[in-house]
This record gives sequence, C-alpha cells and structure tokens, in this order.
Amino acid sequence: MTQVNRLWAAWRALPRDQRLAGTAALVLLATMLLPWYTASRPVAIRGRGAQLVHDNQSAIQAFSWVEAAVFLVSLGVLFLLLARGERRAFHLPGGDGTVIAAAGGWATLLIVWRLFDKPSLGQGVVVGLAWGIFVSFVAAALLAAAGNRVRRAHRPEPPLDRADRPSPPPGEAVPVRIPEDRPHLAETRVLGDRSPLSREAAARDTADFGVVPASDEAPTQRVSSDEAPTQPVSSDEAPTKPVSAGEKDAGEEGEGPGGGGARPGREGEQPPLPGMPD
Repeated sequence: MTQVNRLWAAWRALPRDQRLAGTAALVLLATMLLPWYTASRPVAIRGRGAQLVHDNQSAIQAFSWVEAAVFLVSLGVLFLLLARGERRAFHLPGGDGTVIAAAGGWATLLIVWRLFDKPSLGQGVVVGLAWGIFVSFVAAALLAAAGNRVRRAHRPEPPLDRADRPSPPPGEAVPVRIPEDRPHLAETRVLGDRSPLSREAAARDTADFGVVPASDEAPTQRVSSDEAPTQPVSSDEAPTKPVSAGEKDAGEEGEGPGGGGARPGREGEQPPLPGMPD
C-alpha cells in the first residue's frame, strides 16, 4: 500500500503535459499484450487432411529486438516521469521533453518497420498483421507529441545540489537551511562628506579601472538656486519704500498750476486744443 501511495503522490506532482506523456507510455506498454500478428499454419487433421489454423500473437509472444526496444522505451519514460514526480535531481541532454519526444519517435519508427518486416514465427507459418499493432502505433505517436509539448514548456529541472540528499517521502516537511552570510540584510551606514580630490588622488583611485580624469580642472561644486549670492547696500543708497495706490493719487492731485507741475494726462488721452473747452 505504501508503494501505491508513493506512485499516486508522484503522479499528482507531475504537470499536465508530463501526465499526458506518462499516459501515452503506459498505453504503449499495455498494447504489447494486444494481438500484433496473425499466424496461419497448416495442420494435418485425421480424415480431413491439411488445413490452415489461424492464431493471434501478441508482441510478448512474438518477442524480438523490435518488441524489446519498444518495451524498454515505455519503461524508460515511466521511470523518468516517476523520478521527476519525486523531484529527483539529475540532468538529461536536451531536457526531459527532448528525451521523451525522441523515445516516442524511435518507438514509432520501430512499429512502422514491423508493418513491412514481419517477424518469423516458424517454418511454413504465414504472418499477418492484427489490430493491436495499429493501436501501438497511435500510442507511440502520441508519446512523441507529448514529449514535444514538454519540450516547449521549458520547465526547469530540480537543482543538482539536492542530488546528494535523499528525497523525503511525499507529504513530509522539508528542512530549509538559511545561509549565515546574508549581505543583503547587512546594516547600512551613511558616509561622511568627502573633500574634493586632487588629480593625483583621483588617478590613484581610478587606476584599477583604467579611468583617466577628463581634464586638469579641479572638481567643482554646484550651488543650488536657493543659495543665491547677496550684495550689501551702501549707506548712501537708502532703501526704497513701495508707494500705495492712494498715496500716488494724492500726489497727483497736489501737483497743479500752483504746484508748478503739469497735470499728467491719462494714458492714451490727447491734451485739449487752444480755444477748446476742457
């Protein structure tokens, strides 16, 4: 019962595309129990003479190197997916999807080969094809397509640093190790003001980086706009006082013929001509 729980937990941990590949591999393995070939052999029957007897042969019964390769391909894909479901760390050239697609393509090629090159089941036996081999062909093609989907997903593999540690049972808590050196959590401090560097000091500081100062001028400091320079007022320059609108009108009324001043006209108004009333 423990092994069943282990398999079920690994199956649930797989994503959808890898489950499709596992289903195709399992179906391909099961189709090897179906009839792949038909065998017709002559059998002598007393009183009737020789007659042909028809029989069905599964891939396991007509076992050869082709059927063995298909069997190993199915088992290899299933063990690969079981390991990934348990988060075991190992690397495959090209990734899991490439390996699964290649396995499905190889199985498909072998089954197509068997459609034209039938196995030998004995002397005088006529070998034909049964319906089971066509189901195996569909399962192998589905396995190749599922491997292509896994490859397009670009799912990362488990990290290799976990390879030296055994995988915990499914559902058990995993201990997490926090490193002692964590510079991103170190306390920061504010640096003090630095005086302007000379050209020689700047050349020493930048020697490791191959940076040469752009010019011989010493570094300058920019003054902000709110620190504009002020200019003192001399003693003979008395400060001016703004005049209000009322004081300005009173001054204009005081200026007249008695005051020796000309009456200013309004803006845009022409003075009256001689002999004309105001």
